[in-house]
Amino acid sequence: MDRLTATRVFVTVVEQGSLTQAAERLDMSTAMVSRYLAAMEAWLGARLLHRTTRRLSLTEAGQSALASCRQLLDLSEDVAHQAGAARREPSGRLRITCSPSFAEAQLAPALIDFQRLHPQVAFSLTVADRSVDLAAEGIDLAVRITNSLEPTLITRPLGLCRSVLCASPGYLAERGRPETLQALQAHRCLAHAFVSAAQYRFRHAGQIVELPITDVLSTNDAAVLRRAVLAGGGLAILPTYFVGEDLRSGRLIGLLPDYEPEPLGVHAVFLSRQHQPLALRLLVDFLAERFGGDTPPWDRVS
Repeated sequence: MDRLTATRVFVTVVEQGSLTQAAERLDMSTAMVSRYLAAMEAWLGARLLHRTTRRLSLTEAGQSALASCRQLLDLSEDVAHQAGAARREPSGRLRITCSPSFAEAQLAPALIDFQRLHPQVAFSLTVADRSVDLAAEGIDLAVRITNSLEPTLITRPLGLCRSVLCASPGYLAERGRPETLQALQAHRCLAHAFVSAAQYRFRHAGQIVELPITDVLSTNDAAVLRRAVLAGGGLAILPTYFVGEDLRSGRLIGLLPDYEPEPLGVHAVFLSRQHQPLALRLLVDFLAERFGGDTPPWDRVS
């Protein structure tokens, strides 16, 4: 049997979570999928999947093999992409999801700039402060800001999300500027319900430090949190991609520079690398170049 096809079958089974769904996606019979899996295990000399009537799970050998198999498929896709991309113009509609704050501050302008390069590409952008089910909602690409990703999803790092503890000048004039971590507990702490509720997390001297807080306001929307801080409601941890201009203009003041809120990764997330539209491949490359680097563009001092 063709080993490249067997590799693709193995990766698709892992991504889909069942032989039946993988067979549907690959337009194969379930029996053929089973034969390819058996061939993979025979070639590698190890069992790759635990199979029960209810679920599949990777063995230790399967977990080790998965990354290499994905690299092999990436390489084969890259060869085909490079051979044909020069002769094709990307087109079609891509369905994308992202958090509201990142979509407003960074992703929407990036998509418009991408369309200037490729005017035949259209976008449907869904903003949500939750992890959207890509398969159920027909999403081509999710941009997620997190340090915890599901291992079955395909991801590519795009950049780094740094945050800052900040407050308005008016609030600091009224309540004083905290000079120590412990002093924060005497202040009005505002929090993002999904990120910093119940505690603030900082990186200090190479260690993660957690400070329990009692928030006076929490919200699931970074824009609401920013507005509350600008209004003098208290101090909060906010991403620099969203409040960079506020910090540079003096509308917000960064606090405790020796205590950096824990950075998060910005990731492109999609279901599969197989048969990706050219527009999607080019968009992910574009976003990786735009948002990448040791210092994210929103943190660079021009």
